[in-house]
Amino acid sequence: MANKSAASAATMWPSSGPSTEQRPYKTLWLADPQLEPASCVPEEGTGAYEQLNDYGVGPIQQERIPRTYFTMPDHERDARIFALKDQLGDRLTILGHHYQRDEVIQFADFQGDSYLLSKQAAEQTGAEYTLFCGVHFMAESADILGAPHQKVILPNLEAGCSMADMARGDDVEAAWKALADLGIDGVVPITYMNSSAEIKAFCGRHGGIVCTSSNASRVYDWAFEHGDKLFFFPDEHLGRNTASRKGFTADQMVVWDPFLPLGGNTEAQVRNASVFLWKGYCSVHARFSVEQIEKARAEHPDVQVIVHPECRIEVVEAADMDGSTEHIIDVIRAAPSGTTWAVGTEINLVRRLQTQMPDKTIFCLDPVICPCSTMYRIHPAYMLWALEHLIEGRVVNQIKVDPDIAADASVALDRMLDVSRQPQVV
Repeated sequence: MANKSAASAATMWPSSGPSTEQRPYKTLWLADPQLEPASCVPEEGTGAYEQLNDYGVGPIQQERIPRTYFTMPDHERDARIFALKDQLGDRLTILGHHYQRDEVIQFADFQGDSYLLSKQAAEQTGAEYTLFCGVHFMAESADILGAPHQKVILPNLEAGCSMADMARGDDVEAAWKALADLGIDGVVPITYMNSSAEIKAFCGRHGGIVCTSSNASRVYDWAFEHGDKLFFFPDEHLGRNTASRKGFTADQMVVWDPFLPLGGNTEAQVRNASVFLWKGYCSVHARFSVEQIEKARAEHPDVQVIVHPECRIEVVEAADMDGSTEHIIDVIRAAPSGTTWAVGTEINLVRRLQTQMPDKTIFCLDPVICPCSTMYRIHPAYMLWALEHLIEGRVVNQIKVDPDIAADASVALDRMLDVSRQPQVV
């Protein structure tokens, strides 16, 4: 397993560590949090906590900050953040992911998805600090893509990603070895952007590549130009949806459970497979269902349903269209006034689209307000705390990827950039 810094998003239990019953966390993937969890925590309803226990992911550690940051009136806290932002000027870039609450987005210089934000951070070559209001793997990517003088800060280290933490380096290495022991070669590893630097580095070392939800189809084409099979980490649903769109059938894909021999497959299934899918998923997108789509269509006969490709395949197939966060935004913005949209993605983004486009009916497929619980841990209180330290010349919560890991991860990211630059063949 890769060396973990003090700014690591998670403390990993060794494989021989305490049993589930002994671990000091059961219902919340937190360690004595200062903020109340969101009213709905998607990991609780999708079995993610149990899976994270199995994967050996321990509680995330964040330094406790003075309570005054939370009790301060909102308008006073906001005014202090804006004042510090002005004082730091061009030395600071604040990034806000689409899934952040509006209280955070108001401070962002740039808003977007994880990869777009990482690129924008790297392009601010004069900025010394990047305050990344996202989750840990995003801050890692910004550090990898940025210049040596740029320091990436995650306001709250509890902001991890349960899906990214479902793929650990030692488990992935063990799966790779199991394939090699069978004499299976020609496998190209692909990791979704929503993964740790450690998994990106694994792909870089083994002739693999990174993908986003926007370019996954093109990356699949690249992979099959360089090998006979591919191994997709860590989201089995994006992997399956992309493979299905490329014409692969269910019997050509196998899910790899790292806790079962050969991932829970027979030797014949492994040898016959063209696509290996790691057993991981996004808890937010796992909540969407075909039943929700049917209900939306019954209540709104003219509705158009658009979902994220991290949803299960039956949900994607039941929807009218699917695509990345940026694609969802672009499609709804381009739609005629008066149209109705049921959206299968994170609630903060859906609410923002509702506010920005009152001439359209836009609602979330999931009737339960269930934000991304890890993104929810970024709060203006932590932003103010981090900025006040910067003004004093101290950097807190810096996310710094080990140079060797960063070098290998950059190889996989550069391959993705090369693919993106190539003309798309339709």
